[in-house]
Order: sequence, then C-alpha cells, then structure tokens
Amino acid sequence: MMNHLSTSLIRNVFAKVFTLIFFGLAVAIILSLLLNIVEGILNESNITEVFLSSINTGIIALAVFELALIVNKEYSGPIENEKDAVASLRETLPRFIGTVCVALSLEGLIMVIKYSQLDLAGNLYYPVAIIISTALLLSALGFFIYLTDKRS
Repeated sequence: MMNHLSTSLIRNVFAKVFTLIFFGLAVAIILSLLLNIVEGILNESNITEVFLSSINTGIIALAVFELALIVNKEYSGPIENEKDAVASLRETLPRFIGTVCVALSLEGLIMVIKYSQLDLAGNLYYPVAIIISTALLLSALGFFIYLTDKRS
C-alpha cells in the first residue's frame, strides 16, 4: 500500500513538473515568434520569409503544447491498472503524431518555396525527403491504429 502511494505521488509530482516545463517552453517559443515578427517588420525584412519562419515556429510551439497536454493527461492522477498501454497510446498518439506531421509537412513545403525562390533546385532532395518521411510516419500511424482496432 505504501509503495503504491509513494509511486503515485512521485509520478504526479514529476508529471506536474514536466507539464509546467513544457507549457513554459511553449509560451517562450510563442514570445520568440512574436518578437521575430515585430523585429522583421521593423527591420523591413522580406515579410514572406518572416511569416514563413513564423509558421514553423508556431507549429513547434503547438507540438510542445500538445506534449504538455499529453504528459498532464497520461501521468497525472491515480494509476489505472485496468487500462493497458495500447489503449493509452491509441488515445494520445494520433493527436501528437498529427501535430508532428503538420510541422514536418509545413517545413518541407517552406523549404521547397525557399529553394525555388533562391534557384537552388539541386537542394530539393531535402524537402522531398522530409515530405516522404512525413507520409511514412502518417502511414505508420494509420497502420498502428488499424492493427490495434478492437473490432478486428
């Protein structure tokens, strides 16, 4: 009984600490994003580049925020013995992987735009590799969901 209580307490404390750390990082990333936008506008930089890099930064902030939500949901509160690991992953993994896929695909598309503007067509292998990797990651998520479906 005592071991279960201490394990649960330690788990809750660490979950809250990591949740606060990830929320803090998300806020810091958003503040950095806003600062970069203002700085880009004040310096009269290329507004397209400023906003494209801002989209990247915003997606990273969203991914860190999602991670904080997942850590808080999964590790805070009492330990549930009846819930297996696969069911837990089926609940949290699609949302996080979806956010990562959005971030990766935007990164690939931004690189394609940037390389085409700078006439660096020889470097298009990198964004194409990112986009293909994103497609593979999304396919793997779909395959995982298919394999762990309770109806099959």
